[in-house]
Amino acid sequence: MTPVSRPSADALRMIERLIAFDTTSRNSNLELIRWIEGYLAEHGIASELFFDDEGRKANLFATIGPGDRGGVMLSGHTDVVPIDGQEWSTDAFRVIEKDGRLYGRGTTDMKSFVAVALAMVPRFQAAPLKTPIHLAFSYDEEVGCLGVRKMIAGLADRPVRPQACIVGEPTEMQVIVGHKGKLSYRCHVRGFECHSSICHTGVNAVEAAAEVIAYLKAMVRRLRDDGPHDPAFDPPYTTVHTGLIQGGTALNIVPKDCWFDFEFRYLPGTDPHRLLAEVQDFAATKLLPEMRAVQADTGFTWTELSEFPGLGTADDAPVAELARSLSGANRSGKVAFGTEAGLFEAAGIPTVVCGPGSIDQAHKPNEFIAIDQVAACEAFLARLTDRLSA
Repeated sequence: MTPVSRPSADALRMIERLIAFDTTSRNSNLELIRWIEGYLAEHGIASELFFDDEGRKANLFATIGPGDRGGVMLSGHTDVVPIDGQEWSTDAFRVIEKDGRLYGRGTTDMKSFVAVALAMVPRFQAAPLKTPIHLAFSYDEEVGCLGVRKMIAGLADRPVRPQACIVGEPTEMQVIVGHKGKLSYRCHVRGFECHSSICHTGVNAVEAAAEVIAYLKAMVRRLRDDGPHDPAFDPPYTTVHTGLIQGGTALNIVPKDCWFDFEFRYLPGTDPHRLLAEVQDFAATKLLPEMRAVQADTGFTWTELSEFPGLGTADDAPVAELARSLSGANRSGKVAFGTEAGLFEAAGIPTVVCGPGSIDQAHKPNEFIAIDQVAACEAFLARLTDRLSA
């Protein structure tokens, strides 16, 4: 298989067009979605939109080819992470090509895949497809894989649904059959204020939160050392991470409130709710009695932030074999980061992850994708078109 070093001009122009939309998750994505809807309409393709409850954001679903049978779905999210606080050398929402790379927010994660799929639409349309190609573009993936659930629910009861899905997250075009799931929570610790000189008469919310966070750290050490382990992942164990904390008002005031956010990135087959229950039990049995001995109106409130399942597609599943044959790979892999793939799999649509770019570049300032990765993705989708037309 001869490698292609540079993608088509159409693919490059499409990447430039999509990056220009600031679809940071806090923003609406409707301007981008309406543009895609219009682009597809110009090629005679109808789109179906699945909106959020406020009508500010939407998923887009479209089918190219025969509509009376299942097909292969190409899935990508349209939102990107913020650039706030990051030091960019270029305009993050304008593609800059330099030294064989395309710079811009979303070039890797993951508008290049979406752009290549859209640039291929004329070829999809011209091909004598015997099996359809579906396009599925979602919102709010970056904040917990939230938006795609509306689309999955909308497709659930249809007599004809996609038979397979390829999620184009950045894997350097390697075929991924497994990824970790995620469960994230916010803990609010309610303490009791007093002057710090008589701190024994108060309940320090920051210190109670610190003890829970220390327990979470001990938990990840245990998981690291004792497992369960899956060497196909890096790291090969379930991880626990505290990423945000806020509490207190002044040094001479015993803090009344503290909030912290934490997450479990868990191996497929692991029950994260059991891990959560363990942490909650520690807080309730070891910390709460001492807190309430000082002040009854103290405690812990636990609020779920997000949850999505892991992916565990069988290595010999038809979708995995198809993706490997299109990529030229001899084997599949697994990754630690999460995607919407686990939700598609849970909905009964066999799914793999395979897309251009490296996750190492995602969420960073000066995000980029190598141009030859875009070319490899374009070649992958061209081979898919030929396969589904045979």
